[in-house]
Amino acid sequence: MRDFAELFLGLENTSKTLKKVSLLKHYFQNATEEDKLWALALFSHKRPKGIINTRQLREVVLDITQMPPWLFEESYQVVGDLAETLALVLPPPLKPEKKSLTEWINYLRALKGKDETERKEGIKDALAQISKDESLVFFKLLTGGFRVGASRTLILRSISEYTGIDKSKLAHRTMGDWHPDNTTFNKLIIEEDAAENLSRPYPFYLAYALDQAPTDLGSIKEWQAEWKWDGIRSQLIIRGDQYYLWSRGEELLTDKFPEFENVESAFPNGTVIDGELLPFENNAPLPFAKLQKRIGRKNLTKKILKEAPVIIKAYDLLEFEGRDFRQEPLWKRRKKLLELIEQANLPTIQSSEVLEEASWNTLEQKQRDARSYFAEGLMLKKLDSPYLDGRKRGDWWKWKIEPMTIDAVMIYAQKGHGRRADIFSDYTFAVWKGEELIPFAKAYSGLTDKELTQVSRFVRQNTKEKFGPVRTVTPTQVFEIAFEGIQLSSRHKSGVAVRFPRILRWRQDKKPEEANTLDELKGLLELYGQ
Repeated sequence: MRDFAELFLGLENTSKTLKKVSLLKHYFQNATEEDKLWALALFSHKRPKGIINTRQLREVVLDITQMPPWLFEESYQVVGDLAETLALVLPPPLKPEKKSLTEWINYLRALKGKDETERKEGIKDALAQISKDESLVFFKLLTGGFRVGASRTLILRSISEYTGIDKSKLAHRTMGDWHPDNTTFNKLIIEEDAAENLSRPYPFYLAYALDQAPTDLGSIKEWQAEWKWDGIRSQLIIRGDQYYLWSRGEELLTDKFPEFENVESAFPNGTVIDGELLPFENNAPLPFAKLQKRIGRKNLTKKILKEAPVIIKAYDLLEFEGRDFRQEPLWKRRKKLLELIEQANLPTIQSSEVLEEASWNTLEQKQRDARSYFAEGLMLKKLDSPYLDGRKRGDWWKWKIEPMTIDAVMIYAQKGHGRRADIFSDYTFAVWKGEELIPFAKAYSGLTDKELTQVSRFVRQNTKEKFGPVRTVTPTQVFEIAFEGIQLSSRHKSGVAVRFPRILRWRQDKKPEEANTLDELKGLLELYGQ
């Protein structure tokens, strides 16, 4: 556990790629087989389920430290991160013990079935054995706040350098529904598996945002343009006379979408299709909110299925007749994909439309009109491109439409996490309804470090009330908020929900009364036909 804690802190405290790869490689070279597997699982978001809530955890630490609750809360407001605060206030361990990462994870999992008193005593006993650095990781795991400062690409790169196995093979092997309880590091990473797990998806190929004029890409004849749909990026896999549906987030969705039952009889074994799972009706996509209603449901009623029917808009063919098809050029993959879809003749599997425009100018007009097609913009793909894994520059670009924007007033602020733990960086914004400010969005990205410092100073000097970590501030600061979409929502006081809100700029040139109104915000709904 001590070695893993050192790795975690090392990754958090450097921004240098080579240093992070070196730290990861060193850990994987020296850790036990079990610890290597659990480390990879934690980095891949396969974490143990929570065994105690934050209130109970605070009670345990306050009991150990005898710290007054008010002093802990004040400390938490200064630090800004619960796990870090808990670790900082703990005394040195009374009976230090050396246990591995795996041993501590199993210890925590064993507490899951205990009653609250036994869980608290078990955690108290654990905290008497671990160092301050170890306790930080321990609390991160307990509170669900475990996030590592290294991307999946860096982790796979370090394992590739350690094992000598090609990174693309590792990316494929670490996808899917594996868990430390049902595999080993050697079996998952080292051993050649002829079946490579029938249900396992391929790593998704991701595009960069277009940061140049499309004319700079060369002749339009070398590119394929298609709509960028707003759904769930997915892979449909048909192997061994069964089908599997995976999301880009590595969640197995097969049972959640019965619309695709019997799809395995329509496509040959050894077929893997990359596409977008969309709520779809009357030949047009429905708002993404319709799909969200289905995602979290355990029981799919007839009413839900009727309100949010789905299809897959197929983009690409990754496997054909059991052969990895990703190195074939895009034009060839698409030609075979269209043949398979036509043969299958299923209303729930449709090919994504290719926009065949004569010039970049006419295509740009289509891109500007994307919202009228219920799309987020266009995808541009080089016709001779292979299907790579991860985010790569050059062959695939996403050409998104300009975001919707609204001028809003900041009414609440909260401190961030990590390096922003002592800065007010998370804000709530509101628009006018008569003389009342109605909150409609939260955002925390878009400002420079200098602006964050200035806004944080404003919050400290203009706090009206405190509600735990949240500050109510004097409503005088106006910000331009950008977002990708908007839909009606009965869950929000404003009556609408916006997609991916972010700060575009700080409008210090505007007075609060010049911010937009709720009616103006709702007027944007017309762009989505709501």
